[in-house]
Amino acid sequence: MSNRTQETKWRRLDNTAKLFPVITDESLSNVFRVSATLKEEIVPEILQEALEEIIVWFDGFNVRLRRGFFWYYFETNKKVPRVEEESTYPCKFIDPQSNQQFLFRVSYYKKRINFEVFHAITDGMGAMNFLKELTYHYIDLKKAQERGEKITLRPSRDCILDIEDSYLKNYKKVPNKPYKNKRAYQLNGDLLYLDTTSVIHGYINLNELKLKCKSKGVSITKYLTSVLIWCIYNEYMNKQENQDPISINVPINLRGFFDSTTTMNFFAVSSIEFFSKGCDHTLEEIIDIVSNQMDRNVAKERLEETISYNVSNEKKALIRFTPLALKYIILQIIYRRVSRGNTMTLSNLGNINVLPEYEDDIENFHFIIGVSKKQKMKCGVSSYKDKLEVSFTSVLADPYLQRAFFRTLSKEGISVTIESNGVINEKM
Repeated sequence: MSNRTQETKWRRLDNTAKLFPVITDESLSNVFRVSATLKEEIVPEILQEALEEIIVWFDGFNVRLRRGFFWYYFETNKKVPRVEEESTYPCKFIDPQSNQQFLFRVSYYKKRINFEVFHAITDGMGAMNFLKELTYHYIDLKKAQERGEKITLRPSRDCILDIEDSYLKNYKKVPNKPYKNKRAYQLNGDLLYLDTTSVIHGYINLNELKLKCKSKGVSITKYLTSVLIWCIYNEYMNKQENQDPISINVPINLRGFFDSTTTMNFFAVSSIEFFSKGCDHTLEEIIDIVSNQMDRNVAKERLEETISYNVSNEKKALIRFTPLALKYIILQIIYRRVSRGNTMTLSNLGNINVLPEYEDDIENFHFIIGVSKKQKMKCGVSSYKDKLEVSFTSVLADPYLQRAFFRTLSKEGISVTIESNGVINEKM
């Protein structure tokens, strides 16, 4: 087991992270989950040992949240994180007081290792980096135990430990444009019973999906976003005209654009909008609209503008020296206004690669996003080997959007297999 005697360090939250502690409570967790399913049942004692060994390497995760006079900040957490058997629905609020002050949660269920993270400490790419390292060393320890050997764990050759604030590094003092915030169409309906979350996974043949996207001349993210909008237009709007646009939040990983390897948050959000003019819209038309918007929104110049606007606001003296208690009130008001501008989120982690020596031990990866008050359904996407997984989390009782989404893919000639957590048992 690792020695927990460490020097106490502190550091600032990154630009994106500063908002999350202010708006988070039990009804808005800002928690997401990445999971790895292995070929054999999880041994909790070995998983606990692996977690204790690797957590000290990750300064970005080995922290607790402290409240300052002007902002929250992170401080080294000298306590020991605890592995638990999964006993509740995914992406629930992480209460530091009952979690050894940590802002993440590691659990297991049968063959699956779950890593749930409060968004203030990292984004999906940073979390996946940690999960892969935890999984590698769990496998190493288990095999060593089976051989009757003891091993010394070291970071793997693709482990990333960088905690650079890439927002600040790439900030340029240039003219910036404020966000335009319009009210978006909202998904409403009967809710599931209290504290219940539906999770529906669709496992998609990746080669078939790639061929379909190639025939349309678009990326996987563009295509899936288009299908999602098409299904909302059909199932919720009933193909009617509506003054509120369907607005899909699509997080963009900024690391490739700005040569960053940080494990802290480093993403921007592209809002893809579709205005329904009535009953004549086609999927092909929506694909063109989505593709053109995404091309504009993910241009490096546009992303630099986004970073500039966000960081420049943080640097304003009026904001910097406003006491945190007052920031609470201001940021809550801003968030409530901004949150009305989104229908739902589709986040694609992309293809997940693992070191070759671990491929035979890992069956699959999963990505689940916690819902919010204004976004009662969210969609996480990831791929591993020849399979792409689309995971819907929802607190809406009727699954007709999820059903329409997967049936649309099937009609497009793409093979889909469905799995759920059993909260909704209707046929997909």
